Amino acid sequence: QVQLVESGGGLVGPGGSLRLSCVGSGFMFEAYNMSWYRQAPGSERALVAVIGYSDGRTEYTDSVKGRFTISRDDAKKTVFLHMNNLRPEDTAVYYCHARRTWYDYWGQGTQVTVSS
Repeated sequence: QVQLVESGGGLVGPGGSLRLSCVGSGFMFEAYNMSWYRQAPGSERALVAVIGYSDGRTEYTDSVKGRFTISRDDAKKTVFLHMNNLRPEDTAVYYCHARRTWYDYWGQGTQVTVSS
């Protein structure tokens, strides 16, 4: 059974930091591109960052460049999202995503709230 389990969300003040983790099981984690998406209330789910499985190449949406870092530990089947200098507009549910060709898996999401 495929599972992606996120953790690390919570409430943080503006300028604060959080580290999200996502542990995968039931599939060949090391062979999948891994991503983080987010969905704010009233908005569509949007890509935040992606990390490739072969070369570890990363890409970010413009609004998080220089503040967020995606990384992966294939031995632990875990992908991370390090978030620094958080802003109120980063408030959303953050989802972990795994993709390889036509295989496509989602986690259940973790809430991140940035507020003073």
